[in-house]
Amino acid sequence: MSEKLNTVYIGLGSNVGDRLQNLQRALSCIKLLHNTTVKSVSSVYETLPFGKTEQSDFYNAVIKIETGYSPNELLKELKRIEKQKGRIARERWGPREIDLDILLFNELIFSDEIITLPHKGIIYRDFVLFPLIEIEPELINPVYNRRYKDFVDELENKYILKKLSDKLITENINLGCI
Repeated sequence: MSEKLNTVYIGLGSNVGDRLQNLQRALSCIKLLHNTTVKSVSSVYETLPFGKTEQSDFYNAVIKIETGYSPNELLKELKRIEKQKGRIARERWGPREIDLDILLFNELIFSDEIITLPHKGIIYRDFVLFPLIEIEPELINPVYNRRYKDFVDELENKYILKKLSDKLITENINLGCI
């Protein structure tokens, strides 16, 4: 009997160092996770910083994966990858070498002291909504039972500066994944 795979959407962000390479290296490591397959990768968006605005602009993307990990197991792996890729602990919403957030995990609605699913910021952040909609246009928010693309007109703040022509590639990337 095969293990049930979970459909998960992960947000990637970076604003320290070579932002595109940071995203590519993190994606490479995610691709190497046990019983995990990357199904879709969005374009990369250059965005204004969210929260603490006195910092460099971000590169953001969203990926869709299928994985055998539970939410907490996957979060542990993503935090390990962040650390491995050089993330330094700083203040909330501060600069990041790499940031990996679980946005959605199946249609799970769940919250504890460690994780909230779906990620509560999705519907307020264009830099998450647009790449998410790009790879899954009809995706439904399980809390509001509405398509994510229906939240776009309600956005109060715009953070996206531009969509890059550069794509997230993982071939010929120096992995450094453990």
